[in-house]
Amino acid sequence: MLVIGMALLVGAAVLAPAGFVALRRWMHRRDLAELRPRAFVALVGSEVTLHGLAAAGPGGTVESRLAGVECVWHGHEVVRHYATWRTLEETGEREQVLGDDTIADYGSPEPFALTGADGGRPGEQPILVDPEEADTTRVSLCLQRVVARPQRGVPAPADDLLGRIKGRVSGVFRGETIEFEYRERAIRVGDPVVVRGRVELRDGRPVVAAPADGRLSIEHDEAAPPSTVGRPRNALLLGAGALVSGVTGLLLVLAGG
Repeated sequence: MLVIGMALLVGAAVLAPAGFVALRRWMHRRDLAELRPRAFVALVGSEVTLHGLAAAGPGGTVESRLAGVECVWHGHEVVRHYATWRTLEETGEREQVLGDDTIADYGSPEPFALTGADGGRPGEQPILVDPEEADTTRVSLCLQRVVARPQRGVPAPADDLLGRIKGRVSGVFRGETIEFEYRERAIRVGDPVVVRGRVELRDGRPVVAAPADGRLSIEHDEAAPPSTVGRPRNALLLGAGALVSGVTGLLLVLAGG
């Protein structure tokens, strides 16, 4: 019994550290899934894909320029639809060709936060997202309006959006204007989003920003992020094995002595 007891104690000494390592790995995976900032400090310089819930940044929520919705990020563009004419070589007839140009494009530069499914722990500063020059074409629209160009002798349609445009209206105004289309995108508090970018550390706080050779990607997710990564089965099994082996081995050693 003494020999068996000693063998069990040695087994417990092997299983205990393995269980501790398995537990640490599970905790790290959990922290990554729950977007705990401490888990991303070690990932500075790495490119990541994060699934989380949008939250207000350091400056709080903002109001979108066109629709006036409360959000954490907003952006808008104005598209000019126009028509030009070309002559067909075969028949000499003139044919209308439709086209469009973006004449205004704006995205709010204020960073917003990203949390896990639990919304973050009290007092914990969440991960920030720097939306500067981000690709936001897959963020959902909160407003889309088409305004026809004024016609001679016809009152112009009400266009209260023109004065709300942020930034400069510019472009090559070719052809004949048909209409102007306003599009605005917004991310509200609690919206599930996917962010792809590079982890930086700013004032000790993880920030996801654009990679050095690309653009940050922000898009609305189809579903909320998972609330859990499961139980630490391997750690529990190894820990239980170490406990049983240790107790059994100790009893056998005492009985054999």
